[in-house]
Amino acid sequence: MLSISDELSRFSKKTLIRLKKLQGTPYAIAAGFACGVAISFTPFVGFHLVLAALSAWIIRGNILSSAIGTLIGNPWTFPFIWIAVLSTGRFFLGIEDHTTFDFAYIFETAWLSIKDLDFHDFIRVLRPILFPMMIGCVPFYIASWIISYRIVKSTMDKLAKRRQQNKE
Repeated sequence: MLSISDELSRFSKKTLIRLKKLQGTPYAIAAGFACGVAISFTPFVGFHLVLAALSAWIIRGNILSSAIGTLIGNPWTFPFIWIAVLSTGRFFLGIEDHTTFDFAYIFETAWLSIKDLDFHDFIRVLRPILFPMMIGCVPFYIASWIISYRIVKSTMDKLAKRRQQNKE
C-alpha cells in the first residue's frame, strides 16, 4: 500500500509529464497552472474549469495547463480546503460562532434547490458559508498562485534550457 508521500510524489510526476507535453512558453504554462491551482481554493465548485480558463486567458497563460492545475482541488483535498477557507473567512469577518457544517448536506440541499428552481432555498442554504468562504479564499488564492507559479516556472525554465542545449 502506498503512503501519502508516495501518492503525492506520483501525482507530482504525472502532473509534470502532462505539463512537459504542453506547447507554450514557461511563463504561459506556469501562469495557467497557477490559475488552476488558485481557483481550486474558491468556493465556486462546478465553475473551476471555466474560471481557471478565463483567468489564464486574461493573463495570457496556457488554458490547458490551467485545467491541469484545477486537479489540485479534488475529492481528497476539497474537505481540507473548504474547512481552511471557511475558518479563515470566519476569522477575518470576526465570526466567533463555532458551528460545524455538514458540507454533504449543504451541497445536496443546494443541488435539490437548483433542480427544483427554488433559488430562495438555494440562497438560504449557502448564505452561512458562501460569504465567509469567498473572503477566506483570498489569502489561499494569492499564496497558492505565487507558490505554484514559481515552482512550475522554475521547472519549465530548466526543461526549456535542457531542450535548447540538446538542440545545439
